[in-house]
Amino acid sequence: MQKFTGTGVALVTPFHKQGTIDFGSLEKLLNYTVSNKVDYLVLMGTTGEAVTLSKDEKFALLDFVKEHLNGRIPLILGMGGYNTQEVINNLQTTDLKGVDAILSVTPYYNKPSQRGLFLHYKNIASASPLPVILYNVPGRTSVNMTAETTLQLANEVNGIIGIKEASGNMGQIMDIINHKPNDFLVISGDDAMTLPLIAAGAQGVISVTANAYPSAFSRMVNEALAGKFDEARKLHYLLLPFMQVLFADGSPGGIKAALDNMKIVSNNLRLPVVKVGKAIQNQINAAIAELKEKNIDC
Repeated sequence: MQKFTGTGVALVTPFHKQGTIDFGSLEKLLNYTVSNKVDYLVLMGTTGEAVTLSKDEKFALLDFVKEHLNGRIPLILGMGGYNTQEVINNLQTTDLKGVDAILSVTPYYNKPSQRGLFLHYKNIASASPLPVILYNVPGRTSVNMTAETTLQLANEVNGIIGIKEASGNMGQIMDIINHKPNDFLVISGDDAMTLPLIAAGAQGVISVTANAYPSAFSRMVNEALAGKFDEARKLHYLLLPFMQVLFADGSPGGIKAALDNMKIVSNNLRLPVVKVGKAIQNQINAAIAELKEKNIDC
């Protein structure tokens, strides 16, 4: 559990203006996040626009990150989908040396039942050479994995070590925390809910905000995990306006707009995701300026 406790970063995938992967900016982002004391990285998740990448691009991206990360901190690879067998095939054909765990989103679009979700993950975990972290994000997938299904997987299926919970349902998440096995991780999938979820017993977060503010966000998480909630609360409320505007016009549009302002990654995305509107861009810029005034710059 310790390896994935604390702050994970849901890395963006930088692109050049013409749409190809910008590996130079990716190296800059890797060094920026790692040097600012995040605990692990998550590659090819939602924030990384993974569904827009070709298979060859995914292989190239993974190879590049493994080489440049060089084991400095753990790496989680996003690998999910609505076709169970295809996910299994990808697990068997991807070079997973240098990867520490798999993050697998619930099947989207085809709206499986809870029994279907259980069997989907049971088969993936059986085929995976690495530990599997579940990812429940009904706002994107149109299916919610209930606490009962999550707990059944946690108790009955070897190889499933935790869940990134982004349902926004505090009652559901607390039910998981209250009844889970001791060695099962509950990880926040919502930046703004991280502090209350840690107070309820979660072990950390996979964060979008930490692309831009890895040091400040990690400090907030670490203070909360240490039970220093007065200090954690101060950082939470400093970062909250930025976190709120970051998702106001879609993600990863917001975080790429912020990273462009900070001259870390250019503001290029792949359709159907587009840049945030001018009004939101102005609000993001204002939130960054306000944090800088308060000596929060990373």
